[in-house]
Amino acid sequence: MENISGHLPDLALAYLAYLIATLSPGPANLAIVATSIRNGRAAGLSLASGVLLGSLTWGILAALGLSTFLVAYGWTMEVLRIAGGCYLLWLAWRSMRSALNHDRAIPPAAAAKSSGRAFFTRGLVIHLTNPKSIFAWLAIIAIGVGPGSPTWVAAAIIAGCWLLGIVIFGGYAVVFSTRRATTTYLSARRWIDGATAAIFGIAGLKLLASRS
Repeated sequence: MENISGHLPDLALAYLAYLIATLSPGPANLAIVATSIRNGRAAGLSLASGVLLGSLTWGILAALGLSTFLVAYGWTMEVLRIAGGCYLLWLAWRSMRSALNHDRAIPPAAAAKSSGRAFFTRGLVIHLTNPKSIFAWLAIIAIGVGPGSPTWVAAAIIAGCWLLGIVIFGGYAVVFSTRRATTTYLSARRWIDGATAAIFGIAGLKLLASRS
């Protein structure tokens, strides 16, 4: 690893870009927060793990030349866009159904113990079908990896961003699964679920209406 110091500014910019992209409100963050509040910490961490794997997947593919593939097979973005939009609308429908439930307690559908694999899969699908996460990773790799950069630079970007993702996504799951968060949710469940449905719905419709 020669001249490591010369690559540090580019690495720092890549990490900053990832932080901005990750901390910005989006379907993945919202899903982790909602799941952690309604289903508990284990469920939230499982969903966050799925999101992390999705993020890691796009990071590795971006480093391997995903942009070249997308130029040759641009239709794949259309498939992801439509699949992602439909999935977000499905999540919106689930949240709206919960909001329409007049019971102050957590609805049975939300309280039911789904397997950790189910939450993991949900997080993975949310991230893999979100074209914005793909373009974010393409930008992050472009920022940190120049024409003459050694291979370890891309590996350092992916590893560093993965660790940041653990802290951020895992932090959401931990913070929003506390007793105080659950109490707040129960006191305003229908409003929170309604807002969640609206956000998922808007994101889904916006994704379907966009053009890659």
